[in-house]
Amino acid sequence: MTTPFPAPTFTGPRLQAAIIDLDGTMIDTADDFTAGLNGMLAQLDATETSREEVVGYIGKGSENLIRRVLAERFETDHAQDRFDEALAIYQEEYAKINGVHTRLYPEVEAGLSAMRDAGLKLACVTNKPHRFAVELLEQYGLSQYFSVVLGGDSLPKKKPDPLPMLTAAEQLGVAPQATVAIGDSENDALAGRAAGMATLTLPYGYNHGRSIQEIKSDGIVASLLDAAKAIAAHHSTT
Repeated sequence: MTTPFPAPTFTGPRLQAAIIDLDGTMIDTADDFTAGLNGMLAQLDATETSREEVVGYIGKGSENLIRRVLAERFETDHAQDRFDEALAIYQEEYAKINGVHTRLYPEVEAGLSAMRDAGLKLACVTNKPHRFAVELLEQYGLSQYFSVVLGGDSLPKKKPDPLPMLTAAEQLGVAPQATVAIGDSENDALAGRAAGMATLTLPYGYNHGRSIQEIKSDGIVASLLDAAKAIAAHHSTT
């Protein structure tokens, strides 16, 4: 894949680790979210959602996803009253279909393999619940690449807070300044920058329905393989 984007420019030290997002970065999970939410909405006697609506909500965890969907269908007080019930139903529905309607983005495994071969330590940090993240990584044979996996329920705070990124770096045994955060949304870049990490953005994910050009990162790369090549280029100059 030839990248149409300018080469990223890293200014920090040689990179020793990469922290990579899951939904919209490695795996297209929007149709799974849509199916799980529609299973929930059917039990709440509410109108169905669509992939197009859901894509605008992905990235800030299941709780935010459900609140946004409920807010479009119920009065404010009613939506708040039904949240706990909706969350429980959604988790049951999602557990039934996790991975059923998903697909791996191009060059994901090639990129992970190239990063590992270059000596980078790898972590997956996602706002998806940990058990669902682990199941998906195993389904696609990606678990072997990650020594650390953190979900949205692994810590008290989620991305865009830097805590998950800092925790992952600590568990990898690598300084934040020697780590790159890779994801498809502003949440990933905000969390990485707040943690003092280099950041790379992928253009094909969700980003809450907004243009990726709005994201402040060290560069846009067309795929995880291109991310690996950008890291290798940086290594050749440090």
